[in-house]
Amino acid sequence: MGALTPARGPKQPQQERSRATRLKLLEAAISCLAERGWSGSTVAVVAERAGVSRGAAQHHFRTREDLFTAAVEHVAEKRQSAVAAVAHNLPPAGSIARTWVIVEELVGLYTGPLFRAALHLWVAASDEEPLRDRVTALEARVGREAHRTAVALLDADESAPGVRETVQGLLDMARGLGLANLLTDDSARRAKVVEEWAKIIDDVLGR
Repeated sequence: MGALTPARGPKQPQQERSRATRLKLLEAAISCLAERGWSGSTVAVVAERAGVSRGAAQHHFRTREDLFTAAVEHVAEKRQSAVAAVAHNLPPAGSIARTWVIVEELVGLYTGPLFRAALHLWVAASDEEPLRDRVTALEARVGREAHRTAVALLDADESAPGVRETVQGLLDMARGLGLANLLTDDSARRAKVVEEWAKIIDDVLGR
């Protein structure tokens, strides 16, 4: 009798392998863009970091523009989901502590690796016309989603005078803090700004 053939585990379905490869490429693209900028982030570089072949990368994303637009969108959606999840673990309604946590999380949208990567993409888009329309549309959608999330978390009534402008001002301020954080660690000053903006928000919302 011949030797028994070792039992093999179930093969990973092709669809799952494909999804896993795509996810590796998206996350590698974000890391490369944040560290190397647009000029240093080729499909080959991303594929190497993701541990996949260049052919596999091009199977999922036909062009470099396709890859990086999808990557920034992917991380934007993840970060947006993380901020929305804060709604389940907030301090009591009407408290300054609650508003502070919300403001801090919204600022986090613009001070993490997503913003750094997105900034490189914006700079590239200013010189790459085929990329410009995609990035402009993506940024507009991310901005609208961030605004909707801010309004929902703050339970803000935008029909009241000044409320919509204040919420948008908060997001614009957060973007500015993200820019300041690109060159130096701005966390100490950022903490003070977050505290003051929480007070401003509460005042405008009449709490």
